[in-house]
Amino acid sequence: MHSALSAAARPEVSNYAAVVLAGGEGVRLSSFTRKVFGYHLPKQFCPLFDGETLLERTMRRTSMVVPPAQTITVFTRAHERFFGPILGGSTTSNILIQPENRGTAPAILGALLRLIEEGHTGPVAIFPSDHYVSDDLRFMRHVSAAFCAVELAPRLTVVLGINPDGPETEYGWIESGASVAPMHPELGQINQIRHFWEKPSPEIALNLYRRKCLWNSFILVANAMTLLSLIASALPGMYSIFRPTESFADAASEEESLRTIFRDLPTTDFSVSVLSRFPEEFSVLPVTGVSWSDLGDARRLLAAISSDGGSFSGGNQSVTQSKSFAIPGLQEQINRYKSSQGWQ
Repeated sequence: MHSALSAAARPEVSNYAAVVLAGGEGVRLSSFTRKVFGYHLPKQFCPLFDGETLLERTMRRTSMVVPPAQTITVFTRAHERFFGPILGGSTTSNILIQPENRGTAPAILGALLRLIEEGHTGPVAIFPSDHYVSDDLRFMRHVSAAFCAVELAPRLTVVLGINPDGPETEYGWIESGASVAPMHPELGQINQIRHFWEKPSPEIALNLYRRKCLWNSFILVANAMTLLSLIASALPGMYSIFRPTESFADAASEEESLRTIFRDLPTTDFSVSVLSRFPEEFSVLPVTGVSWSDLGDARRLLAAISSDGGSFSGGNQSVTQSKSFAIPGLQEQINRYKSSQGWQ
């Protein structure tokens, strides 16, 4: 799964950790996946890039900087038939299975507490598993720069910001301010955050675009304890419920405890409940030279597939042929993958 390039880029010994969020339902894209696959398939499990799923791409990309043994992937139990074949022989120490999907905040908190319980208190990166990136190596160089910044200044929490190609209303936006350390060679490129805008109106999105604000990639790097402190401040009730799950005798006891917690746990979005509440506690690193999209609708997904590795950058890109099967060989590729995984 790992190319020679990624293996060369990945350190043998690292104090970095990562959390890959793979428990989402992909609701916005559900009508598309039902049409293509015959049933709803969350987009992180869609094998639309030469038979490789977005989750596999994310795991490969993450491993360029963070060793797989120090990466926790968060899943939802209902998706086991989709993630099981992808994981193969992965051990339970590398995964956290939620009884239900309750949003990104519980997923991040649960994985963060697991990492800390295992002794990791250094920098950690949070990655959604269902985004498109055109150049993995260049993108992960930005992640490495964020890791270095957090090592130099452990109180920093760095979000990767994407240069927009239009006034997109379905993305979160970042309004940045001055540099956190203008004269510092590593920190000078990182800016303070003035405000997070979550899926703004067309008028506000146009204003943000004209003012050269950034899209929020939702990829962030922080010291584990710093991030835990921010979550505890923003969501004290959720934190107090999760706190007893820090230590388990075995995986079975962890799963039983999580079932109890998730039974009455409200769905909570990290961007809304943490980022937007404390923008002054976050900073942003602009990503340059890389195309990115969250693939939240069929238009963006098809554009990414048709120009994989090219100039696609999300937002308002259009696709000349907008039908689901306009891309040559796509349906045959999907059928082969479904058959190999027993999904027919």
